[in-house]
Amino acid sequence: MLQAQEVGAVVTVTDATFATLVLASDRPVVVDFWAEWCPPCRAISKSLAELAEEFGDRMVVATLNSDENPATTRAYRILSLPTLLVFRRGELVGSTVGARPKSHLRQALTAHLEP
Repeated sequence: MLQAQEVGAVVTVTDATFATLVLASDRPVVVDFWAEWCPPCRAISKSLAELAEEFGDRMVVATLNSDENPATTRAYRILSLPTLLVFRRGELVGSTVGARPKSHLRQALTAHLEP
């Protein structure tokens, strides 16, 4: 499970840690599928880091490098980057494809917070 120092920070997820950090999480998790060569991925990374702080312990914000973690990328049929997938109690409950303004990301992710 996530360590206390990771609350409010962006967590790095890999093929090896995806099940533990994302699917088994007791909090909603948004996973940012990205790659080094993707300019729109870099464009939203700052917004996601700021949202991770804003959401605190209400939602985990995670990143997964698609080039370095092909199994998870294939499993969720990620075809465009960046893609954000939202998981709740191990279930995929939402997605956003492409770079979006921070306000749009906040609104889309807030909808998945626990009531």
